[in-house]
Amino acid sequence: ARRRRRASQQPGNREALRSRLSAQWENARGMADPRATLIDFQAVRLDELVAMWRASFEVGVGVKDPHPIAEQKHYFLAQVLPRNSVRMALLADQLVGFVAASRESIAQLYVRVGCQRRGIGRQMLAWAKEQSAGGLWLYTFARNEGAQRFYEREGFRIAARGFEPTWRLEDIKYEWQRPL
Repeated sequence: ARRRRRASQQPGNREALRSRLSAQWENARGMADPRATLIDFQAVRLDELVAMWRASFEVGVGVKDPHPIAEQKHYFLAQVLPRNSVRMALLADQLVGFVAASRESIAQLYVRVGCQRRGIGRQMLAWAKEQSAGGLWLYTFARNEGAQRFYEREGFRIAARGFEPTWRLEDIKYEWQRPL
């Protein structure tokens, strides 16, 4: 620690450190400022969407998904897409999230790993709230504490606790009502 402190106290090193920190701060600010563009699902991006969805799920829940990618694609096309409106979030043409929601519920909402806490999830959630019938419900796994904090900050309240048999994990049902 002493060596680091002494090195950083040398004039050239202090300036280099200050410059690096300033550049990191500007990069962080720049990444937080732009709003993602929400677009309708595009089939040509299915592979990218499923890869991003899986990685985000695995990090958030802390479980390796054992299902083959082809099975997850089939599930998305056969179950998620027909029952929901799907919007993809893009930043500089990079897929950074997606939301699948009906007028009553949110089936899926995922943000790319490394892109959380930039307002992308909030933006997608705002879209789901706007197109809702005035209330929404959703499930998240109890071990996904980041998702719990996010939904609670955004006005969702715990409605029930349960168990999801496919994944063999405890889950939480959240509900939101549009303020009168």
